[in-house]
Amino acid sequence: MEAVEVLNIISRGEDSKHQFKKEISNPEKLASELVAFSNTLGGQLFVGVNDDGTIAGLTSEEVRKLNQLVSNVSSQCINPSINVETENIQLPSGLIVVITVPDGISKPYMDKDGIIWVKTGSDKRKATSREEIQRIFQRQGLIHADETEVKGLSFSDIDLEYFKDFFYRQYGYDLDNQPNPLEKVLENMNLSHDGYLDIAGAVLFGKDISYKLPHLIVKAVAFKGKEETDSEYKDKRELKGKLGDIFQQSVSFALDYCEHQQGKQDFNSNSMPTIPRQVIEELVANALVHRDYFVPATIKLFVFSDRIEIISPGHLPNNLTIENIKSGNSVCRNPIIASFASTLLPYSGIGTGIRRAIKLHSHIDFIDDRDGNLFKVTIWNE
Repeated sequence: MEAVEVLNIISRGEDSKHQFKKEISNPEKLASELVAFSNTLGGQLFVGVNDDGTIAGLTSEEVRKLNQLVSNVSSQCINPSINVETENIQLPSGLIVVITVPDGISKPYMDKDGIIWVKTGSDKRKATSREEIQRIFQRQGLIHADETEVKGLSFSDIDLEYFKDFFYRQYGYDLDNQPNPLEKVLENMNLSHDGYLDIAGAVLFGKDISYKLPHLIVKAVAFKGKEETDSEYKDKRELKGKLGDIFQQSVSFALDYCEHQQGKQDFNSNSMPTIPRQVIEELVANALVHRDYFVPATIKLFVFSDRIEIISPGHLPNNLTIENIKSGNSVCRNPIIASFASTLLPYSGIGTGIRRAIKLHSHIDFIDDRDGNLFKVTIWNE
C-alpha cells in the first residue's frame, strides 16, 4: 500500500473493516482480532495508530516482533489457521504495520479457547446465540435452516391431501401406490428426520405450524399514503398457512391495494395495476424461498400509494451482491424448499426471477442491509 492510501484510510476512522491499535503484543488479543475479521468480511488492522487516528509509530524492533507474533498466532492460535499479510509502511509521522486479513473461506474460525469472534461495527464480540452460530455455519454451506428439525411437529401434522396432490405432480404417480409409509417418504424427501418434520416439511406441507413457528408468516399492511404509520392504514393482516397459501394471499393482498390505472382501451375497460402481477409473484416467491429461516422474524409486505416494499429476514448470503442477483447469480440458502418450490409456486430455481422482474418493471430498488440482517425490495409504481 502507498503511504497516501494508508493516510486516506486512517483519516476516515475505524469501521467494521479497519481497526487501529497503538501496539499489540498479547497473542490472545491479536488472535481475537484476526478471528473476528475472518468470520465477518475480512479487514485490516493498523498497528502503530492511536484510536483517534494519530500516528504513534513503532520502532524497528517492535515491527520485527509484531511480524513474528502475527505469524505464530495465525498458524498456532487460530483454528483453522488463517493466512494473513503484513506490510511495514513508513509514514511521515512514524513506522506502522498493516495486517490484512481475508474474508475466511473455512468459517467459523475460533481462538485457542474455542471462542468464535465476529465484528460489530468497529468493535468485536463473541458469537454466543445459537441462531448466530447457526448462520455462520449456514454461510459456509455446512448446514441449511430448512433441514432443521422442528420439535413438536411430526408427520401427522402434514396436510395429507395437499401432499398427495403435490406428490403426484412432482413424481407422476399416486402416493398410495408406492410401498413406503408416509413417515419414510418424508424422510426420503428430506422433509423429516427422527420422527420430526424439518422446517422445509413444515413450511411446505404443514397443516397449522404457526403455534410452533409463529414467525413464519407474512405481516401485510396497506397504508393510506406514502409513509409508514401505526394508525393510518387501509388494511392489516397476518398471512399464515403453507408456503403456497401464503404466496397466494400475499400476491392477492398486494394487487388489491396497489395503485391501479385505467386501461388504454375505453372508459369501461378494467383498470390495471401499475405493477404487473408477474413482478409481484416473482419477488414474493423469491422472499418466501430465500429468506433466512434461522432468523426469528417475519416477512413484511407493505403497500403504499407509490410503492410496494417486501422485507425479508436475512441479508444476501456469502459474498453475493445486488449486482450479482441482477445478473442472474444466486446462492441457494434453502435447497430443500427451493427444490420443491417450482411445483408449488411460479419459481424456476435457476436465478432468473429477479432478472424477469426487472425486465417487466424497471423501477425496482434493492437494499442488502447487512447490519440490520435483512433484504428489502421496493417496487415503485409506474
